[in-house]
Amino acid sequence: MKVNVEIECTPEEARRFLGLPDLRPMQDAVMAKVQQQMLDAVTVLSPESLLKTWMPLAPQSPDQMRDAMAAMFRMFTPGGGASGGKPGQG
Repeated sequence: MKVNVEIECTPEEARRFLGLPDLRPMQDAVMAKVQQQMLDAVTVLSPESLLKTWMPLAPQSPDQMRDAMAAMFRMFTPGGGASGGKPGQG
């Protein structure tokens, strides 16, 4: 003997009929917290905030930039780091 019973109801009606707890308020609170954390992370990783964080490390004037680039190139040239002189000087 085979019996098929079809019940047409919404998930909310089935939850109440079976006596299951309503988790909607908890889910809404968790999702709001996750959304806020994601928005905070996007703000921290924005290009503007990254530049503000990195700018103290960058040269502030064209002369400092030139000196920094020259020092970097001297590091990669054979014997350039040991001489200590500026290029073009005899």
